[in-house]
Amino acid sequence: MSHFSQIKTKIRNLPALQSALTDLGVSWKSGPEPVRGYQGQVRSADLVVAQENGYDVGFSWSGQEYELVADLDFWQQAWSVDRFLQKITQRYAYHTVLNTTASQGFQVTEEASRADGSIRLVVQRWSA
Repeated sequence: MSHFSQIKTKIRNLPALQSALTDLGVSWKSGPEPVRGYQGQVRSADLVVAQENGYDVGFSWSGQEYELVADLDFWQQAWSVDRFLQKITQRYAYHTVLNTTASQGFQVTEEASRADGSIRLVVQRWSA
């Protein structure tokens, strides 16, 4: 019998999560929206990724972080669950760095994707 799984993340900023998913080409809906599971089970989530098989993937606020909520027996994404979370976490970190540095007056002067999949950012702040 299938059931919902909740996977902890370190994601705390919803707009950065939304940007990360968009970067990865993953369509999402802002919640609260129902996450559909096995035999009509439903959970509410703050962000939902609908899957073609009728079972959804969601991100729900736990009070400390956004947890991935899904019936993993019906996972239908381009990547495994672990790889999906790795890709989202990298893009989430990227957007968090951009937003934080921009709010402190920095601008990106250099950005390069490396062969190992990492991203190198150089930021500068000009002072008068």
